[in-house]
Amino acid sequence: MAHPTPAPDTARRRHPHPVDEILPLPRLSLYGLQHVLAFYAGAVIVPVVLGGSLGLSDEDLIHLINADLFTCGIASIIQALGFWRIGARLPLVQGATFTAVSPMIAIGLGAGGGTAGLLVIYGSVITAGIATFLAAPFFGRLVKYFPPVVTGTILTVIGFTLIPVALQDIGGGAALKDSPAFGDPVNLAYGGGTLLFILVVSRFGGAFVSSIAVLLGLVGGTVVSYLRGDADAYAVSQADWFGLTTPFHFGLPRFEPLPILAMVVVMLITMIETTGDVYAVGEVTGKRVDGETVARALRADGLSTVLGGVFNSFPYVAFAENIGLVRITRVRSRYVVVAAGVIMIVLGLLPKVAAVVASVPQPVLGGAAVAMFGMVATVGIQILAKVDLRDERNALILAVSLGAALLPTALETVFDKLPGGLQAVLDSGITLGSLTAILLNLFFHAFNRHAPAKIGWDELAAPEADAGPAPGISSPWHNGRAGERH
Repeated sequence: MAHPTPAPDTARRRHPHPVDEILPLPRLSLYGLQHVLAFYAGAVIVPVVLGGSLGLSDEDLIHLINADLFTCGIASIIQALGFWRIGARLPLVQGATFTAVSPMIAIGLGAGGGTAGLLVIYGSVITAGIATFLAAPFFGRLVKYFPPVVTGTILTVIGFTLIPVALQDIGGGAALKDSPAFGDPVNLAYGGGTLLFILVVSRFGGAFVSSIAVLLGLVGGTVVSYLRGDADAYAVSQADWFGLTTPFHFGLPRFEPLPILAMVVVMLITMIETTGDVYAVGEVTGKRVDGETVARALRADGLSTVLGGVFNSFPYVAFAENIGLVRITRVRSRYVVVAAGVIMIVLGLLPKVAAVVASVPQPVLGGAAVAMFGMVATVGIQILAKVDLRDERNALILAVSLGAALLPTALETVFDKLPGGLQAVLDSGITLGSLTAILLNLFFHAFNRHAPAKIGWDELAAPEADAGPAPGISSPWHNGRAGERH
């Protein structure tokens, strides 16, 4: 007697999507730590730059860093684990958006700098977070204006504009950019050695060792730098063992109209970035993404940004480097990001432990970031593989958007003479390139009678039934035009 075929819901319960797989605790911890190390430098740069610009004391700056890590952990758990209609339930690590740095500095200095400036910043951050939360369902309905030519272009733009940041880290970091020490052969050796080590481990290591290649590269590069005496352990020795992040540590926030308006504009920009990141991680993991997924992700951004204002932190967005890490390691479980969130919360409460992680040299981070940022661009190219680039309109969307994105990346001062509000939008290559792709798609295709191609989520997920322990290495677009619909 033939057995009936299991219902789809039953099959899904028996064989959950890799995104929903709960890994053993030791692997969760290792993979989570790898995400934390990959994201750490980008996480702490926002409080460091802001604190220095506002003239904060060392004590206040340390509190900003700890508060940022603590809230990053909460934000990542909200986004990856999710509850109600909040959180994409995808392996997305949340971090403070660098897009908000320039506006926050302008707001803070306009309010007198120091902690007084922080209070006005936090008032605008809380209000912008509420606005993002409320606008999420409306923005989610706009995903029909993000066909593959737009999402692929945005992700390619993100990767291409972030790679120079990684290369700058290999040279020694932004702090050394204008000094004779920048590009020192030792720094190049650390960065190149770390990247080479990651490639070798990925090529010759087993499935598990390959999945932690980035973590091993970061640890190995740091150990070598300590043995050579090139890593500074002074900050570790001076940091406290325990530091509690309390709400409104600097005082009650102040709500002023113009700063609030500026921060709302910043959050609109980050909503575009988050939309691209959600599609990127959906492409990497083979998980279907729709308007509701985008809306849940944006609600998480909004809620996390409100918490950022309450806990003395900043606006939040998904970190692209960690999407590249998911692509490299092929570990697609969102619970790995939940583990990373827990680790970040612990680091936010233990300044000395956080200082150890912060001691990873910039060139070592840069070497790992080259691979991760490059993978983000690769995901974009993977999506573009299903776009008919023989169509001149599609080709122009890609070409002009890439050119626009590289303008502020290659010429950092090109928009310095424009008003501050415009600078906040145009100084980001990611923002400028993304807006260009969206607007050009509307210009060329808004009144097109033919529906644009869609990402073939069913085809993307089809290989999972036969996938081995480390799925995702092969491109779902192996035939060049798989899943394209006319």
